[in-house]
Amino acid sequence: MFKYFPHTSDDIQQMLDIIGVKSLDELYAEIPEELKLHRQLDIPSHKSEVEVRNIIHGMAEKNRILTCFAGSGVYDHYTPSLVPYLASRSEFSTSYTPYQAEISQGTLLYIFEYQTMMARLTGMDISNASMYDGSTATAEAMMMCVSASKKRNRVLISSTFNENVLQVVRTYAGFHGIDLVEIPQKDGIMDQQAVKDLIENEDVAGLVVAQPNRFGIIEDFTGLADFCHEHNTLLAVNTVASALGVLKSPGEWGADIACGDAQSLGVPMGYGGPYIGYLCTRNALVRKMPGRLVGATTDADGKRAFVLTMQAREQHIRREKATSNICTAQGFMCLYIACYLSLMGQKGLEQVNRQGYSAAHYMHDELIKSGKFVEVFPDKPFLNEFTLRYTGDDDIRIRMTEAGILFGVPTQDLDNCFTIACTEKNTREQIDSVINQL
Repeated sequence: MFKYFPHTSDDIQQMLDIIGVKSLDELYAEIPEELKLHRQLDIPSHKSEVEVRNIIHGMAEKNRILTCFAGSGVYDHYTPSLVPYLASRSEFSTSYTPYQAEISQGTLLYIFEYQTMMARLTGMDISNASMYDGSTATAEAMMMCVSASKKRNRVLISSTFNENVLQVVRTYAGFHGIDLVEIPQKDGIMDQQAVKDLIENEDVAGLVVAQPNRFGIIEDFTGLADFCHEHNTLLAVNTVASALGVLKSPGEWGADIACGDAQSLGVPMGYGGPYIGYLCTRNALVRKMPGRLVGATTDADGKRAFVLTMQAREQHIRREKATSNICTAQGFMCLYIACYLSLMGQKGLEQVNRQGYSAAHYMHDELIKSGKFVEVFPDKPFLNEFTLRYTGDDDIRIRMTEAGILFGVPTQDLDNCFTIACTEKNTREQIDSVINQL
C-alpha cells in the first residue's frame, strides 16, 4: 500500500532472516572497511513541500546564467514556449514501451512523426526512433557499414570529428573488432586523397565524415559518394541537425547513412542532457539499422494506427546475432523535436540558420578587427561556428566568464585556439559586449 515508504527495522530484519544473515554488518562484511562511509548520510530530516521547494530554489539561484558562445556539438537555440506545453500533454505520455500498440498509440504517433520529419530533413528513405546521442548514433552507423559489407571490417572516419565523438566510436570499434582508421585533416578539412588511397585497396566497409566539422568548416563532398560506391564502400555523413535546414543533406551528397545529434532542434542544453541522436538510411539498409521503427497501418475498425514494424527478430530474441542491442529510444526528446519541427517548418528552420550565420560572421569579423585574434583556416566556409587563434597571453575564458560570457570551446590539438558558435539567440549587442571585453 505504501510502496514508496522506506523499509522499517522490522522489514529489514525479515529480509535478513530469509537470506540467513543476522545483521546488515554481516551482510556487507565482504566489503573492505576503507570503502565504507562509517557515518550517517548528510540528509536533512523530513521537510514540508514548501521547505523542499525553498531549498531547491536556493540551490538553483547559485547557478550563473552566462551568455553562450560555445558550441562543439551542443547549441543554445531558442525553444518556442509551445513545445514544452505540447510535450507535456497526457495523450502523448502513454506506456514506457511501445511494444503493446493497443495501449501505446500516443508514443507511437509522435515517434512516427519524428521519423517522417527526420527522413525528410536528411534526404534519406527512413529514420529509426532515435538514439541516445550523436556519438552513439555515429558509432552505430560505423557498425551498420561493417554489418552490411559482411566480409570487411575496416571503417574510415575523419579526424575532423569532435574528440568526444571519436572517443565513443573508438570504444565501439575496439569491442566489436572493427579496424577503425582515422583520416588526418589537411588545412582544416578531411584529406580526401588519403581516403581514396585507402578505399582503392577494396577492403573498406565504410567512410564516416563530419559536416560541418569540429572547426565549423563546411566541407565539400562532391563526387565522394560515387567514388565510395565504385569500390563497394558505404558513406555515412554526420551533420548538425539544425544545419540541415540550409546545407546540402546527406541524401543530396549521395550518402547511404545519415547520423548525428538532434539537440540543435530546440532541445535545451540542460547542463549536459539528455540529448538525442538521429540515424537515417536508405531502404536497402533498413534491416541493418538498430533500434525501433514505427510504421502506420489500420486497426480492426479500419482506423489509422501505429505499430512497431520491420524489426529483426535478432534484436529481441537472438540477441547474440543482433547487429546491435541498442533499443531504448530517447522518446521524450523525439516528441520535443517533432513539436519543434512542426512549429518551425522549412521557413522557420531557414530563418534560424540565417540569423545564426549573420551573427557568427559578424562576430568573426569583429574579433579579427580587434587585433586579438587571427585566422586559423583562411577562406574556409562556415555556417554559425568558426575557429580562431587568440594572440593574447592571458586566459581569456576566465576573463569572459567573470563578465558573464561563456566564450567558445578550446580547440583540440590547436594551441590557444577557440571554436566559437552563434545562434539566433545571440544579438549584436551581446557580440559587441564580447568585443568590449578584449
